[in-house]
Amino acid sequence: MSEAARAVPAAANGPLLAVRDLARYFDVSRPLLNRLIEGDRRQILKAVDGVSFAIARGQTLSLVGESGCGKSTVARLIVGLYTPTRGTIDFEGVDLAGLSRTALAPIRRRFQMIFQDPYASLNPRWRVADIIAEPIRAHGLIAGADAVRLRVDELLRHVGLAPNDGDKYPHEFSGGQRQRISIARALSSNPDFLVCDEPTSALDVSVQAQILNLMKALQREFGLTYLFISHNLAVVYYVSDRVGVMYLGRLVELAEAKTLFARPQHPYTRMLLDAIPDLEMSGRARIPVAGEVPNPLAPPTGCAFHPRCPWANERCRSERPELKATPTGAAACHAVEERRLPDARVVAPPALPS
Repeated sequence: MSEAARAVPAAANGPLLAVRDLARYFDVSRPLLNRLIEGDRRQILKAVDGVSFAIARGQTLSLVGESGCGKSTVARLIVGLYTPTRGTIDFEGVDLAGLSRTALAPIRRRFQMIFQDPYASLNPRWRVADIIAEPIRAHGLIAGADAVRLRVDELLRHVGLAPNDGDKYPHEFSGGQRQRISIARALSSNPDFLVCDEPTSALDVSVQAQILNLMKALQREFGLTYLFISHNLAVVYYVSDRVGVMYLGRLVELAEAKTLFARPQHPYTRMLLDAIPDLEMSGRARIPVAGEVPNPLAPPTGCAFHPRCPWANERCRSERPELKATPTGAAACHAVEERRLPDARVVAPPALPS
C-alpha cells in the first residue's frame, strides 16, 4: 500500500466506499504511422494518478478543484464508466475494479449517478414515468406495470413533484424540475451510494439551494452516502462532512469540511479559499489564484503546484510530495511537512444564495 493510501484513515464505523491508489491514464498519442514518420513519442494523460479516500455510510465527501483536475474522472471510475489503470475501489469489502461486467451487475443497483446537465441525461423521447421506471425494470425490483407506476408516483412525491408529472416529457419542465427527475431516477433502484457530478452547476442560482436542501433531506430519510463533485465552495461547505482538494489528478488535501475552511493547510487550498468574495469587507490580506494549470501531458517535476506556489523551494521543484497524515487531516505538501507556511487566515464560511 502506498504512503498516500495509508494517510487516509478509515471511518470509525467502517467505510461504505474505500478508494486506494486509484489511477486512470489515457493514451492521447497521435496515430502510430505519424509517430514513426515524425519520431514522436507516445503521450499518456494521467487524468487520475494515485487517489485514496474513504467515505463512511451516511456521510458526504466532496471533491473540489479547478476544471481538469480529475474529479469527474474519479466519479466515472467509481460507477464503472471508466476502467481503472490501477488501484482498488472497495465497496463494502468487494473490489469493484477487479470484477467482470457479469459479476458487477448485482452490485450496480446499489450505486447511481446524478449528472451535471439534467436535460442531457434524460431521454427526450421518453415520458418521465418511463425514465424513472427504467432502473426498476432493468434490475427486476418490482413486477407488474401497476406496481411499478405506484413506485414511480411515490418517487415523484419524494422529490417534490406530482404523480401526474410522470405523463409529461422532459422538455416540459424547468432545469430544477429536471434535476428532481434525475434524482428520482437515481433513487428508483434503492441505492446506498450516489455519485453527484456537479448536480447544481447547470441550474439557476435561486434553484440551487432548493435542490441541495432536497438532497440533504433525502440523505437523512434514506441513509444515503454521497460523493459530491463541485467547484462551488459555498455548495461544498453546505453539503459536506469531509472535503478532498484535487490538483492535476492527485489529492493535495483531505480534511473535515469545517476544519478545512477554518484552517486550510495546502497553499492551493488557501488560494481557492482566498478567491471567495469578502462580503464582510474585513480587509484581510489574500493571495489570489495566480498562474495557469500546467499542461497535464507535461506536468512539472516535483510538486505539480510549485510553479504557482509562493512558498516553493528546491525540494518542491525536485521531489513529489505524498499525501501524509497531519493533525487536521492529510496534505501532500513539503511546506506543510516542514512547517514553513504562515498560519492560515480564518475564512468566513461561504453563504449559499437564498
